[in-house]
This record gives sequence, C-alpha cells and structure tokens, in this order.
Amino acid sequence: MKLKNILYAVVISVATSVFSVFIYGKLISKNINDGQLSEKLPVQYAHFFDGNKKAGPADFTAAAASSISAVVHIKTHISQRQVSSKEDRNDPFSNFFGSQPQIIPEQLGSGSGVILSDDGYIVTNNHVIEDADNISVTLNGHKTYKAVLIGADPKTDIAVLKIAATNLPYLAYGNSDAVETGQWVLAIGYPWNLDITVTAGIISAKTRSVGINKPDHPVETFIQTDAAVNLGNSGGALINTAGELIGINTALASPTGAYAGYSYALPVNVVKKVVNDLIKYGAVKGS
Repeated sequence: MKLKNILYAVVISVATSVFSVFIYGKLISKNINDGQLSEKLPVQYAHFFDGNKKAGPADFTAAAASSISAVVHIKTHISQRQVSSKEDRNDPFSNFFGSQPQIIPEQLGSGSGVILSDDGYIVTNNHVIEDADNISVTLNGHKTYKAVLIGADPKTDIAVLKIAATNLPYLAYGNSDAVETGQWVLAIGYPWNLDITVTAGIISAKTRSVGINKPDHPVETFIQTDAAVNLGNSGGALINTAGELIGINTALASPTGAYAGYSYALPVNVVKKVVNDLIKYGAVKGS
C-alpha cells in the first residue's frame, strides 16, 4: 500500500511540474512576442526607421580617396632673433635693470592645410604659421612649393596661404550647420610629421567653446569629435562621408599634449566667411 501511495505522489508531482513548465513557457512566449522581439518598434524609436532605407556599412574608402590629395603638409621656419627683456612681459625686473637682450633660437614647425581652389588657395590655422619667416607647402604627391601668407585672423585661428600652382585638387565645402551628433566624420592631416593620415570618429557635440583662442572676443563654436588628431593635424580637414569639408581641425583636449579622446574643428560655415574676407580684404569684415 505504501508503494502504491508513493507512485501516486510521484506521478502527481511529475504532472504538476510538466503543467507548470508548459504554462510558464506560454506566458514568456506571449511577453516576448508582445515586446522586445516582436516586429513592433517602441514608439520613441519608430520614427528613426524607414523600411525602404537600410543603413549602409561604415566604409570610408571612397571619402578618404577623394580627399587626401587636397590636404597638404605645411612646414614653417622662424629665424633666430634677439629681443629685449621689455618684450617679455613675464620678466618682472626689466623696469629696474633696463633692457637685457635675449636670444630666441630658430624654430621649426609643421601642420596641415586644405586646398580650397585649383589655383592654389589654402586654408590652415593661424597658430600653424604665426610669426613664420618661411612657409612651405608639400602636396600629397611630395611636390613642395613656397607659400605666401594672404591673411590671418587670430580670433578664429584661421589663415589663408597661396602657392603658385594650377589644376590642383581641392575640397568642396559642405554645410556644417547640417551636421548631426553621432554622424561619422574623418580627420585628415599630417600628425607628428608623418605622411598623410586618416582617422575616423563621430561628432560627439556641436557649438563647443573650450577657451583655447586667446585674443579679445575669440570665436569659438567648435565641432567636437572623437576622431584622433595629434600635433601636426592642426589646419587639416574634417570631412563627412561624402568627402565634403565640414571643418578645420584646430585643437585637441589632452592633459599630455597627445590625443586623449576629444578633438575640435572650426565649422566650415565660419571658415568660408573668414577665408573669403581674407582673400578679398586681407582682414575679416563685420561679424
């Protein structure tokens, strides 16, 4: 009798377990079908998706190939010079002991630039060419030209150069007002005196002010990206995936001076105004 009771208990337990698992499975299946894995999108995401338009792969080869020939390597030379200590505002003793001559050794610098026209107008950062006695421009094909400074604007940190060349490749202006946070971008330039280098990232913020331009009333409305830039990238191109120029790489945020996650480019819509004024007037007019 005891054995029979035990068998009944085992059968009832097994049946109850099977029934519980069956019911649980049905409930889970209903929740999944009604929720995350159903074809229905959450309302906050639904407007982002278009069934007729599929996201393409992150392939930047065409944009890079069409742009690198229009980005140049700029090298500068500042001759050794002698200055009086009165020119050094950090010298607190010059008023007491008179002017003491100081020798500033020659300096060599490098950066990047972007060709804007087939007849040799080039935009770069003012800090790349500031105080330079000689400026040379090397094209991607390694041909080098002596450059003439057309004009510079410290408030935006933009300068325009000109080389005596024709039929040059150049970048077309994009529209920096139309860029969006999360959009893929490429940074092109000559970091660390290397040959042409392309890096990719996204726009992580717009209209950033980071306090790097020192003149009175500086213009700072940077595009912030996580595309890697380093020393030498200044003045180079920030382009979209269509190969259009959307900014001039100007600065990076770093405690060490090397890339640490964020870089900043002056929007091309600001650059266009400054470049046009510098070419036409030699200075920026109006606001």
